[in-house]
Amino acid sequence: MKAMLFETFGTPPTIATVPDPTPSEDGVVIAVAVTGLCRSDWHGWMGHDPDIRLPHVPGHEFAGKVVATGKRVSRFHAGDRVTVPFVSGCGHCPECHSGNQQVCPDQFQPGFTHWGSFAEYVAIDFAETNLVTLPEAVDDATAASLGCRFATSFRAIVDQARTAPGEWVAVHGCGGVGLSAIMIASAMGANVIAIDVFDDKLAFARECGAVATINSRTVADTVEAVREITKGGAHVSIDALGSPTTCFNSIKNLRRRGRHVQVGLMLGDHATPQIPMAQVIGHELEIYGSHGMQAWRYDAMMAMIETGKIAPQKLIGRKIALAEAIPALTAMDGSRDIGISVIDRF
Repeated sequence: MKAMLFETFGTPPTIATVPDPTPSEDGVVIAVAVTGLCRSDWHGWMGHDPDIRLPHVPGHEFAGKVVATGKRVSRFHAGDRVTVPFVSGCGHCPECHSGNQQVCPDQFQPGFTHWGSFAEYVAIDFAETNLVTLPEAVDDATAASLGCRFATSFRAIVDQARTAPGEWVAVHGCGGVGLSAIMIASAMGANVIAIDVFDDKLAFARECGAVATINSRTVADTVEAVREITKGGAHVSIDALGSPTTCFNSIKNLRRRGRHVQVGLMLGDHATPQIPMAQVIGHELEIYGSHGMQAWRYDAMMAMIETGKIAPQKLIGRKIALAEAIPALTAMDGSRDIGISVIDRF
């Protein structure tokens, strides 16, 4: 099969011919129709993820059709249209039994722990636990955009932050994660403030439901700007970028008993950011992470897509070929792209 492959971290990948995967006894092989290009893939290519073993095929957001199944797989068959959470559980441990596959200690992550979806085919283990059947109303490109950014943001806004109608939600960073969070929080009835350094991204954030925007390069103090708009601070704040500055500001701009959710990855030199701990204690702030979303939880998200309450397809920006994804991946840290890029040609 054709795949994007890198053999050393930080050097440009190549398009190579590699062996087709075969399914494990409890797994499947999926023919990839569309796969998303995500900042997490850039982190992996840079060597920030200790689970990656070289040589490596990246890619973790995708949709496609099952083409082969292992002998212990009975719920899925060749021809089924499916997607997969980027964090997949083993199905056997206490966390999986509690329904929290997203924090399974033996988790399987295509594109990180195993070869991923920047290829014509991808093998997925623990299929009975992790595959999500796609409804006809959700096309492949939309489904591929859900796997990491949108699903993680859905869990962050709905489950972790417990966002309620009328609350103020600050979203720091208007990339794919941030725009997803803005759309979902707005659909939940919240008042969303979008924060970024580029006016074009902020304008698109308004199209996704933001009621106010802040360009953090043009205001004297981002935290005070949020406090002024919200008359005291956000009830919920999301760091959708993952940097020491956005993490600190996201916590600092909360009102008393507010909830911060860290969605943007904090890896490499950013792994131990400074946070305003005195405020966390004195104001009884809550700090959460959001690390993917369980396959069984996709039903709620899919229902909101099918009824038009949320429209992740609006967040899809460029559709590119696999070879075009090489420069897009290597330049991602400084990317000015609006929305989500997807690979739909191999």
